[in-house]
Amino acid sequence: MMGYEQMNQMTMTTTSMMKNFNKMEPINTPHKKTIRRSGSAMDGGAAATARKGDRPRNLKTLDLSGMSLASLSASSINLASISKLDLSTNNIQQIPESLVARMLNLWALDLHSNQLKTLPNSIGCLSKLKVLNVSGNNLQYLPKTIEDCRSLEELNANFNQLTMLPDTIGFELTNLTKLSVNSNKLVMLPSSLSHLTSLRVLDARLNRLGSLPDDLENLVNLQVLNVSQNFQHLKALPYSVGLLISLVELDFSYNGITVLPDSIACLRLIQKLSVEGNPLVSPPFEVVEQGLESVKQYMSEKMTESYKNTPMKKKLWGIGKMVKYNTFHGLSSSPGRSPGRRTGGDGHGNDREGSFKVSDYRQIDGIASPRHVSLFNPRRLLSPFSAYFSPPRY
Repeated sequence: MMGYEQMNQMTMTTTSMMKNFNKMEPINTPHKKTIRRSGSAMDGGAAATARKGDRPRNLKTLDLSGMSLASLSASSINLASISKLDLSTNNIQQIPESLVARMLNLWALDLHSNQLKTLPNSIGCLSKLKVLNVSGNNLQYLPKTIEDCRSLEELNANFNQLTMLPDTIGFELTNLTKLSVNSNKLVMLPSSLSHLTSLRVLDARLNRLGSLPDDLENLVNLQVLNVSQNFQHLKALPYSVGLLISLVELDFSYNGITVLPDSIACLRLIQKLSVEGNPLVSPPFEVVEQGLESVKQYMSEKMTESYKNTPMKKKLWGIGKMVKYNTFHGLSSSPGRSPGRRTGGDGHGNDREGSFKVSDYRQIDGIASPRHVSLFNPRRLLSPFSAYFSPPRY
């Protein structure tokens, strides 16, 4: 039988043997060690332990990819010393809860191309996890505890059976910069996604999306949005798509969209717009053929015409409100009158308590001025029908 030192020497390799599938970011931290273990190391056999003298601070990369592993058992491996774990391209159907809970310093986990139907709830213990790749499995949902991975920056869940994402995922994973959920069975994206203000790439193509969240304009750093190939399910884009101030690439090809929102004209940084495969009526086909600038010009003219036809009352209410100042309780604070004093409304110049007086009100100005752009929602700046100011009720 092979001795311990011989086996340990044969299983140690350099980081060049690490497989980088699906463009998973490599670890660039210096002085990391990569360990390549035999299948028995995590499959119930004689486990090969790390070198003597290794401390948890000397974090390593453990590569167990492509070993035809069907199960995991790592009772003798110091998982706390591992920073990157590659279990991709195996036959793993389940990951033990206790195993994940011990990976205290893990920041990259690659599980792509396995037979996983669920992820362990203990994945929420990975507080340092930044990159998670679970593509190419049989996942029908993501555990709600994934919201506890608040350091997560990249989540790849492509090619699964997902029908939904956790409702509040956008409230918790605020550091997420890339979300890839293409080739699933998603029928909607949670509205909380609009809180992912660090998000730069959103890939939701090849699903069954019937709509997109209304408040996409809050994704101020989003550069790439791909919702193509949802086919007959996606028939319209929200107005907020045109308010994505950092958007460079927009792909909604091969859907059922007939009319583009006028706000498309506001995409100042857009460089690529893919619209093919849609039964577009506005803009017409001859405009689309002329390219991106022609489409933006057409939508700009349409937006201007729409604004001209808007009743003046709605225009005013779309810009601002009359608000009371000098008081917060609705009582007049004009000179000579006490806030607590009740006067009669007898038509002789006397006001009733809380009555409207123009001198006590002022117009909110400057909302659309350049210095306020960073302080207010873009919808307030660009939309002629603001969702934040409701018209008066009669």
